[in-house]
Amino acid sequence: MRYQIAGELAEPIACHCTQCARTSGNFAAMAACRSADLRLLTSSTLRWYRSSDNVERGFCSRCGGNLFWRATSSGETFISAGTLDPPTGLHLSKHIFVGSKSDFYDLADGLPQEQEG
Repeated sequence: MRYQIAGELAEPIACHCTQCARTSGNFAAMAACRSADLRLLTSSTLRWYRSSDNVERGFCSRCGGNLFWRATSSGETFISAGTLDPPTGLHLSKHIFVGSKSDFYDLADGLPQEQEG
């Protein structure tokens, strides 16, 4: 599965919600772009899973990699930052859903933290 982003990426956020923890094993660092700027170069293994009423998650059906997250009502796609080729030039900007984070790690990087999204 290969993709390309034509526009700018927003600085990544770290989501600590229960769903991201379950799909990533910890938390998900996601960078956002306009959905129109995401170009799939090879997409034969891309599958979308509707994980809630308003959210779809894109994953690779061959390796199981968590690739994308998108709200069904918006024009943004969030890309798993770990799938970007380095150097990304990006820096984590904040933490969201910290009220849901697990107890086996601490957030001590000084970035803004939101209890919800």
